[in-house]
Amino acid sequence: MLRALGLGDLLTAVPALRALRRALPDHELVLAAPRALAPVARATGCVDRLLPAGSPGRAVPAVLPGAARAPRLAVNLHGRGPASHRLLAGLGPERLWAFRHPGVPAVPGPAWIAYEHERLRWCRMLRWYGLPADPDDVRIAPPGRASPLPGAVVVHPGAQAPARRWPVDRFAAVVRGVRRAGLPVLVTAGPGEGPLARSVAEHAGLDPSAVLGGDGGMPFEELWALVAQARCLVVGDTGLAHLATALGTRSVVLFGPVSPALWGPPRDGPHTALWHPVPGPEAGRPGDPHGDRPDPRLLRITVAEVLEAVLTPVSGASVPAPVVEAAAP
Repeated sequence: MLRALGLGDLLTAVPALRALRRALPDHELVLAAPRALAPVARATGCVDRLLPAGSPGRAVPAVLPGAARAPRLAVNLHGRGPASHRLLAGLGPERLWAFRHPGVPAVPGPAWIAYEHERLRWCRMLRWYGLPADPDDVRIAPPGRASPLPGAVVVHPGAQAPARRWPVDRFAAVVRGVRRAGLPVLVTAGPGEGPLARSVAEHAGLDPSAVLGGDGGMPFEELWALVAQARCLVVGDTGLAHLATALGTRSVVLFGPVSPALWGPPRDGPHTALWHPVPGPEAGRPGDPHGDRPDPRLLRITVAEVLEAVLTPVSGASVPAPVVEAAAP
């Protein structure tokens, strides 16, 4: 199974991985993914072994080192092809499941749909090959360790690209508002995000000890426990949002430039997806998720509505929270 991408990509593939695990209980399931995601792969309960694989950005790996023998089945959960198709075909599998691509006519499969939710996309592909797959089967078990601060509101200001990063001063204003409400707050940093997280804490008047992670990020087991036992996670459209979805932790996710119709949490969980597209027929069409400045749609989200979403009481994890989003394109 090839999914050599990031944290959020792996977690959105959990429904597909779980469908494969159920259908192939006696097979060894090997996931080709970055080495850093090994603990995440274990947490899904769907993967027997991780084959370290990755490439800069979101590129297809050139090779899969360590894939010594041909698999009975290779499943492309990485992309539409053709490079990822050819990489897996080069292993000599008995069968290759993938989306149809004219560049690799020997591989049958369903058609790729450009604007489709990521969880639904891979489940639809598996269903085409005859495997039942539920795109809402996203949950993973909580860890068997304590959070550094149970019940905290966790604020994560980072994202891979500036287009998906809400401004520091707004995150800081949310932190101040949450503290005024008498709730504990922690700010988290992923790899390379230490200065950003510390800037949010400084602007909010938080003690530096309230920042977890740094230039190297947090160990996954600690992050897993923190999110599992958090009161709420405030986060942009990035991997940590998908961890909250997988754990059933209440989240407030700030979307832009990409709609929650493509990457958002399920509607039947305790999540608020904030999204303010430009009105009109192009409302749901995504902007550039790798842009070098905050997307205008992201900047339409206000501090007041984030605080309202965080502080509005919910009676339990199964109670839906409001979703503000455009219809699917």
